[in-house]
Amino acid sequence: MRTEDKSGILVMKFGGTSVGSPEAMLQAAKIIRDARKDWRCLVVTSALSGVTDLLLKGSSCAVSGDIDTPQKLARELRTRHDQVTDALVGSETLRTQVRNRVGILIDNFENLCGAINILGEATPRALDAVASIGERSSIHILSAVLEELGVPVEPIEATQLIVTDDNFQAAHPDLAATASKTRKLLLPMLEANRVPVVTGFVSATPEGITTTLGRGGSDYSAAILATAVGADEVWIWTDVDGVMTTDPRTVPTAETIPALSYRELAELAYFGAKVLHPMTIRPVIEAGIGLSIRNTFNPTHQGTRLVSGNNGVEGTIKAVTAITGQRLITLEGRGMLGVPGVAARTFGAVADTGTNVILISQASSEQSICFAVPSKSSDRVLSALEEAFSTELANRDIDKIWASSETVIVTVVGSGMRHTPGVAGRVFAALGENGVNVIAIAQGSSEVSISLVIDAPEMEKAVHTLHGLIKL
Repeated sequence: MRTEDKSGILVMKFGGTSVGSPEAMLQAAKIIRDARKDWRCLVVTSALSGVTDLLLKGSSCAVSGDIDTPQKLARELRTRHDQVTDALVGSETLRTQVRNRVGILIDNFENLCGAINILGEATPRALDAVASIGERSSIHILSAVLEELGVPVEPIEATQLIVTDDNFQAAHPDLAATASKTRKLLLPMLEANRVPVVTGFVSATPEGITTTLGRGGSDYSAAILATAVGADEVWIWTDVDGVMTTDPRTVPTAETIPALSYRELAELAYFGAKVLHPMTIRPVIEAGIGLSIRNTFNPTHQGTRLVSGNNGVEGTIKAVTAITGQRLITLEGRGMLGVPGVAARTFGAVADTGTNVILISQASSEQSICFAVPSKSSDRVLSALEEAFSTELANRDIDKIWASSETVIVTVVGSGMRHTPGVAGRVFAALGENGVNVIAIAQGSSEVSISLVIDAPEMEKAVHTLHGLIKL
């Protein structure tokens, strides 16, 4: 904690589990109250845990012609929010005010589902309007709880702050326009030592149409707003003690990593560590803002701190991640040898399907290229590639295009691996000794991570094996 005057700005983001019950919401509010002793605070909150899933389930049912389920879900959402409000807000006037505001938002949810039902489709724009209701509800409850603790607050919808394009469901922010609007609205509040409580995940086009930053986007919201107001720190509050060496559900002995470089965290976020939204890191790096990941339910734990540069012990691995539900798509044929443009055409065809490629591996012989895509997209990708290379397939320049069975991408991460001979050898030797077969390999030039593709049934064995190589 800082001991000097409250001149610094701290942005705190609370995830769904951190506000998902009366106990959690009160704990988050107390953390905010205590932080105000040392900082001017800006708070970003997610929806109550599970609420966004319920909202989207309602829209999905409405598309299929089921209007009863959205109505049942609306009652469930109303009860869930009212229970948290009633448990924490003692003032009858304030409690009634919050219940009414949340009630209006849930009425909007029902109306949106009714419109979706009539149309028989849910456009990305409509889905963003539906999905935003969780965050728009939670800001009012958290603000009321803070007010009861004596904290001066301002609940604010980020549609007034974060300006994006109209790429609904995964909108891209206009950082210059966002900074202008955010500074104008939030800096006076912060100067007056009031606490803005802002919706995470939510944003808007220049015309004011609601967009979202993609699932998990509340982290990104916090980073964007921190950059806009010139914050000194961002603290991401979640339900674990920072970034773990691996998923503790797979390896119960997983530990908290005390410090990570930005590059290490970027690799972990990309390759499946579900602590931080991958897009969070870039604005924070560019602005030189400090970032910590901490546990709402264990606030005295220091969590994981991001640091600049390579802070790793030479030759060591810090973390192991696993992305499940993948398949390897392979193009192979002797006619590919030395032919320019095969890779470009391949990934152009994949891009046209809207599929994200997680990993790519190509032999120097150029006779095959393989890449990983989500299993649910594999059939669509195969069809697109067969169409794109129909002539080459007919002429046998490409022998076949095929998909593997279900695979997992296991990635080892650590800046201490850089320029250190023998790390990859230790990784593959350990896997070999434990009978794990590696199907494909990819390593970036940064040398901060090595990714391996293995058969899905071998995932737990591989992660346990590689976790044994970690040295913090």
